[in-house]
Amino acid sequence: MGAARDIIIAGLLLGGIYALIAAGLSLQYGVARVLNVAHGEFIMIGAFITWWLFTNVSFDPLISIVITGPVTFVLGILLYRFVYRKIMVDSPTIEVFEGKSMLAAFGMLYVVQNIARWIWGSNTYAYQYMATSVTGARIPLNRLVALGVVVVVAAAFYVFLSHTRLGKAIRASALDPTTAGLVGVNVYRVLGICFGLGLAMAGIAGSLLSILYSVNTSMGLGYTVIALIVVVLGGLGSIQGAFIGGIFLGLMSSLVSYFQPSMTMIAYYVVFILLLLIRPKGIMGK
Repeated sequence: MGAARDIIIAGLLLGGIYALIAAGLSLQYGVARVLNVAHGEFIMIGAFITWWLFTNVSFDPLISIVITGPVTFVLGILLYRFVYRKIMVDSPTIEVFEGKSMLAAFGMLYVVQNIARWIWGSNTYAYQYMATSVTGARIPLNRLVALGVVVVVAAAFYVFLSHTRLGKAIRASALDPTTAGLVGVNVYRVLGICFGLGLAMAGIAGSLLSILYSVNTSMGLGYTVIALIVVVLGGLGSIQGAFIGGIFLGLMSSLVSYFQPSMTMIAYYVVFILLLLIRPKGIMGK
């Protein structure tokens, strides 16, 4: 009974972080039409900012979310404004834009990774924060706190998309950007905000990951791959699908890791391949 509880709690935590990462990527692709393969590098940036603030100025890692989120949001706005918007304007069709933007994202991946390596080097870093176990359970307190943060951020994001004017404009732009523009939505502004929000969620996820695991400047690509698997699992462009897919993958990862940790990544790819064969549009795909 205790083992099952530990597996479920660990799976929900990991799944929540995966969902947070994938929701940002899904938002970027579903609305801004950018398959951002550099997404994981901004998870790495969020993780390193949190690590640096804690180890150098004793800044609480949870509170650092109010820094990593806005910093990566602004970076996303600037990237879209000066890179992807120009590519969109110069592209004759959305298909051409998607191809060019993905190539630009590949370039961004290596630029960000090498800048980070120049600043922080190639070493692996870690710190201890709320590492004590909860009484009566083997789950460290930092994992439970991180799970709580994921739930709060996910709920806030849902309320934002569902009940705010900007959220409705984002959903309208995702469904039909041409019609949204005709009824007064500034589509370019909305697309830039979506890209920024996607990176903000990556930055927040990076802060939470730094609390739980060691960090290094090569960590981003692995999380990008996981985010892509979750996005395809949930359905390309579906925010709800990203959260469902993230939770599913997290629970599966926790179960596999409990019995055979070395098989975790293999299990991810097996699920990915089976999904492409059985339901290529994903859980929530249309």
